Amino acid sequence: MTLRSILVHLTASPRCEARLNLAVDLARRNGARLTGLFSQIAPPHRVGMAAEWPSQEYRDAAEIARAAFARATDGVDAHYQDLNRGSEEDLAPQFVDYSRHFDLVVLGQRKPDNSLIPPDLPEQIIVQSGRPVLAVPYVGGFSSVGARPVFAWSDSRASARALSDATPLTGPQSAALVVSLAKPGDEQALAYRHKSLALAAEHLAHHGVKAQTEQIVLGEIGLMDALLNRAADHGADLLVMGAFGGGGYPLFSRGSGSRYLLKHMTLPVLFSH
Repeated sequence: MTLRSILVHLTASPRCEARLNLAVDLARRNGARLTGLFSQIAPPHRVGMAAEWPSQEYRDAAEIARAAFARATDGVDAHYQDLNRGSEEDLAPQFVDYSRHFDLVVLGQRKPDNSLIPPDLPEQIIVQSGRPVLAVPYVGGFSSVGARPVFAWSDSRASARALSDATPLTGPQSAALVVSLAKPGDEQALAYRHKSLALAAEHLAHHGVKAQTEQIVLGEIGLMDALLNRAADHGADLLVMGAFGGGGYPLFSRGSGSRYLLKHMTLPVLFSH
């Protein structure tokens, strides 16, 4: 897969610069068109009985985002778009619909105290858009990804999708690591994963990415914390994983690990559903 179109979520937050710079880097590397979508909650301003929309607050925020996007995308094939939806009820479904028309969506991790973004917006886009989503932490600087990726392999449809979705973000110079995690004493899973990991690394090799493989037996900490720890030990600049897989009904009762990672990520994460 080659990236030809990238969507980045724009807000007036100063932290938007981190994901914008990362999206610009990916657009330059892939020769892709970059679209910046301004979207944040802003209730209409009421004057007496009449409601003004868009409110001055929204217009000011949109102008801050537009100017930052214009500065960052100098020399890049870029397009700015205002979603123009200020209510939480309208914003998420409209964003999901729009994001379906791009090869990659770049979002920011939502801070717990950020009232301008719907709490479940990243989750909605990951699950409903049908597109890979690159989530960028709200702490730290990440100007590029893909040099030292870690792939979380779980023998699932979602992790297979993630493996392929990540190939445009990596390259022949990448020092990749493919890991699987198992509970202590699960010898059958360990034996099966040994073969499966080798096949996953072989798949990456077909795309010019050299990868080491590793099995991690869980100890005292949980699966996602073990994954983040191993990524830190590897010096990873990208974590790749299938998201919201497994059983359960309804769909949004699944994915406790994915939700945990959305809250506690320490590096950019590519989620594929």
